[in-house]
Amino acid sequence: MPLDQALLLVRSTLLTLNDANHSGNYTVLRDLASQEFQARNTSADLALVFSDMRRSNLSLFSVMLLSPQLSSAPEIDAEGRLRVAGYVPTSPQQVKFEVAYEASSRQWKLLSLNISTAPLQTAAPSQEAPKSEPRKQAQAPKTPPKAPAAKGPPTKLEAAQSPAPQPQGASSQE
Repeated sequence: MPLDQALLLVRSTLLTLNDANHSGNYTVLRDLASQEFQARNTSADLALVFSDMRRSNLSLFSVMLLSPQLSSAPEIDAEGRLRVAGYVPTSPQQVKFEVAYEASSRQWKLLSLNISTAPLQTAAPSQEAPKSEPRKQAQAPKTPPKAPAAKGPPTKLEAAQSPAPQPQGASSQE
C-alpha cells in the first residue's frame, strides 16, 4: 500500500467525519462505508457514538493542512483489510486514529473508525502522564482494531451500562 494512498484515505475519512459532526448528518459517512459497517451502524447510531465529539465542536478540518503522522506503516492484515493508525498533530489536542478498510468493488471502504484526542506531546517528558479525552469508535464487530496506547484506563460503555441503547459494533470510550 503506497503511503500517499493511505494518507489520502485517512484524510478523506476524517473530513467526512468532520462534515458529519458539523451537520449532525451521518448518512454520507455510513453510505461510503463497507456493507459490514452499514449493517452494524445506522446513521442514528453514528450520531449517538459521535455525540460528545460533535458537542465539543472538535474540528478535523486541519487534516487538509497538517499531514497525518502514522505510528506504523499501513498494513494489510491476514483478512485482506487495510489498517492505518497514527495521529494528526493539532494543537492543543492531537487527534489519534485507527482506521480499517476493506476492499469492495476495487475500492477501499471504511470498516472501522476509532478516534480520540489527547494533549499534544511536548519534546520534554513530563512528570505526570496526561489523561486522554473521550474516544469515539464505530466499527464492524468481527475484528476490531487494536486500541492505541492511551494514557489512563479506557471505559467501554455498552447497552447494559448505559441508560441509552448503544448500537451493535459501536462503542464510546472515555
